[in-house]
Amino acid sequence: MRSTLFSPIQLGPLELPNRIVVSPMCQYSADDGCANPVWHRQHWAQLAMSGAALVVVEATGVERIGRITHGCLGIYSDASEAAMARELAAAKRLALPGTRFGIQLAHAGRKASAQVPWAGGKPLAPGEDPWPTVAPSAIPFDDGWPTPQALDDAGIARIREAFVAAARRALAVGFDEVELHMAHGYLLHAFLSPLSNRRTDGYGGTLANRMRLPLEIARAVRAALPSRMALGARITGTDWVDDGWTVEDAVILARELKAAGLDFVCVSSGGIRGGVRVPVEPAYQVPLAARVREGAGIATRAVGLIADAVQAERIVAVGQADLVALARAFLDNPRWAWHAADRLGTKLSYPPQYARVAAPLWPGAKLARPADFDKEMATVP
Repeated sequence: MRSTLFSPIQLGPLELPNRIVVSPMCQYSADDGCANPVWHRQHWAQLAMSGAALVVVEATGVERIGRITHGCLGIYSDASEAAMARELAAAKRLALPGTRFGIQLAHAGRKASAQVPWAGGKPLAPGEDPWPTVAPSAIPFDDGWPTPQALDDAGIARIREAFVAAARRALAVGFDEVELHMAHGYLLHAFLSPLSNRRTDGYGGTLANRMRLPLEIARAVRAALPSRMALGARITGTDWVDDGWTVEDAVILARELKAAGLDFVCVSSGGIRGGVRVPVEPAYQVPLAARVREGAGIATRAVGLIADAVQAERIVAVGQADLVALARAFLDNPRWAWHAADRLGTKLSYPPQYARVAAPLWPGAKLARPADFDKEMATVP
């Protein structure tokens, strides 16, 4: 049986050797937005050799106040651009054949100016060098969070230009793909959701108005990038809250993003405000991706607690999504794709220095392909 997960796909202008994507993961280890020559170098190097077709670096602030924490990556200065170019070049030297690299451009909005997770993840205290946050409306993210400043026309224009400038820097750095972060309660999602956008001007109220800024940014970034670069967006499939953003809204947004020239969407969910109960379980967001893919006709990536090779194979084989993105799975095991290839009965190139881990030479490789493999695969159409 030929694996769909390990079959090639054309993602806009990019030909990818398989359907596996390393999802962007914040590392909270940058220095004023600059990639760390120790932490980021080893982190990106591992992912470059992972066998995933596309490695997307973490959510990257398009302006300094758009970072979530003091440790978040940015691409808003000559220094941050130079540091990123240096570390990306190092990762590319180690990458497996066919590996492409992408960057997720983001603005944290009212969820910015926060502690790193291992320090508590709360809003920065007065002695921790906090900064003012911005949002579509002056509504705090949660109890105990500061009230953000509602963006005026000049602020909206600044944000729009910051995304364009960041995209141009990403091009200069050498990325193959750019994706716009429109999920997880950050600024562009906050404009989209009626729970956080109470504006009465042209950027609030109706769904069309709430989509206006994200779509303006999408069009402007597409115009700023050459056709050889893929462009997509991470969108939310639902706020998991009554009267919030819905999967049918996501279908409409995905259609508009396709019309704006985007090549794909990645469908996530949640994060619009604190205290929301999300029904988290393995692959819990895949039905959202499937609905968007069906309704919008755009290449769609599924994400969210996808950890098992057969599970990932089934998602793409039955057409719920065109690609799968994994995050925790690659933190747990940067060689996840190597083992998935063995388990699915296909081949994946190893660096020659690591060739001795191949199944004929390493008994431990058998653990990647259990005795009931054929039974498991029989469930995949």
